[in-house]
Amino acid sequence: MTAAILTFTISAFVTFFTVIDPVGLAPVIVALTSHLSEEQRNLIITRATLISAGIIAFFALVGRFLLDRLGINLYAFDIAGGVLLFLVAVDMLFGRQSGTRETKTESEEAMTREDVSVFPLAIPMIAGPGTIATTILYVDLATPHPLDLLAVAAAIISTLLVAWLVMRSSMHIIRLFGRTGILVLSRILGILLAALAIQFILNGVVLFLQMHKFAH
Repeated sequence: MTAAILTFTISAFVTFFTVIDPVGLAPVIVALTSHLSEEQRNLIITRATLISAGIIAFFALVGRFLLDRLGINLYAFDIAGGVLLFLVAVDMLFGRQSGTRETKTESEEAMTREDVSVFPLAIPMIAGPGTIATTILYVDLATPHPLDLLAVAAAIISTLLVAWLVMRSSMHIIRLFGRTGILVLSRILGILLAALAIQFILNGVVLFLQMHKFAH
């Protein structure tokens, strides 16, 4: 039982870490806050992290309820979420700006904003569609088991803590690894995310087949 919970916790953490991609946020922070003082930058980073936590908690609590009210079966969300995560993974692998996180127009608008904590940092860079889909998927997987739910919560909190620390240290990270080093790491994470995305799709297909098998 303990080994299973540990495996589930690691799986959840790796997925959330890869989707949010804290290291990939470093150059974004540098670009958006280069004109601000360190104190202002840290305030924006903290605010963005807390707002993201609130958004993720909201969907963790009511995500499944919303799916039920909309008449969306879980296998459909598994497949859709897997496809969405796979698109994010492809963008990471090819070093492209992900349209699932932020469009070019949104990026250009963000450069002119003084407070970027809500947009684009909290939404969609941290708590974007990929993060929301991952939250609903993992909470649903863990729902029958309280310890698994605690594991998902721990994975989310630890990932957000890492993201907060990385964003606060973004200037040092850029100097240490450079943009090329960050891109290399993002590509490695992209491979992991692609595999996890395919697994979600396969889970959805298996659930679909099981439900229709019992229905007949």
